[in-house]
Amino acid sequence: MALTGYVGRKAGGVLGQVGELFVIVLEGLRRTWDIRTWWWEFVAQCWFLARVTSVPVLLVSLPLGATVALQVGELAWQLGASSATGSAVFVGLVREVAPMASALLIAGAGGSAMTSDIGARHIRDELAAMEVMAVNPIHRLVTPRMWAASTVAVCLAPLVIVAGAAGGYFFNVIIQGVTPGAYFDGALSLVVTTDLIVTLFKAWIFGFIAAAVSCYMGMTCATSPVGVGRAVNKATVVTFMLVFAMNYVITAIYFLAFPPKVL
Repeated sequence: MALTGYVGRKAGGVLGQVGELFVIVLEGLRRTWDIRTWWWEFVAQCWFLARVTSVPVLLVSLPLGATVALQVGELAWQLGASSATGSAVFVGLVREVAPMASALLIAGAGGSAMTSDIGARHIRDELAAMEVMAVNPIHRLVTPRMWAASTVAVCLAPLVIVAGAAGGYFFNVIIQGVTPGAYFDGALSLVVTTDLIVTLFKAWIFGFIAAAVSCYMGMTCATSPVGVGRAVNKATVVTFMLVFAMNYVITAIYFLAFPPKVL
């Protein structure tokens, strides 16, 4: 009975946190139309996120594309189909790597900063002071951050694709000696327009999730510096879990609607 009660309390606590997260998200979306109240904060957050994620995403994507080309290229070389490496690199980058890499960098670099910023405001009672002045802290702080994170995530996805393709090009063409024409012909043979659309949609959803979770953790953290640090760690972990789960759901639905093309 004691174990059952403990599990029930834990499950109730988790469901309560999920409900609070949805309340914050819906409240943040409710006044999205009032752009004048959050436009400049949105611009500042976009600039901040672009500044802290653009270089890391390049440093991650270049070796990632080369690694995919290395793993696939060796096998394709033995089978006499080395030009197929370009297809594997581009399909992997477009369908999975680009939205995941952009979301994880948004969560790791930008989301942690969001959580610590809002958490610091929370422990200094700035959020309560905003409410006293009839300013909704969710509309003023959370709404621009959610839209900024989703916008920057969409902009980072093409950057991941280009950088990863450059890394794959270096290994497949420069190292293995495949002709550039064969590399790019194979790269574009399996990628279709719907792949790019779904990739950008994924990046938008993942960035939105990262910002929503980060803001929620900051607004509900314990009122101490230790609480802010724990909230930052928790926000990053929860974001990663939600992003991976949502990626599986979206990919499964997409493959059911548009089965992968076979050469």
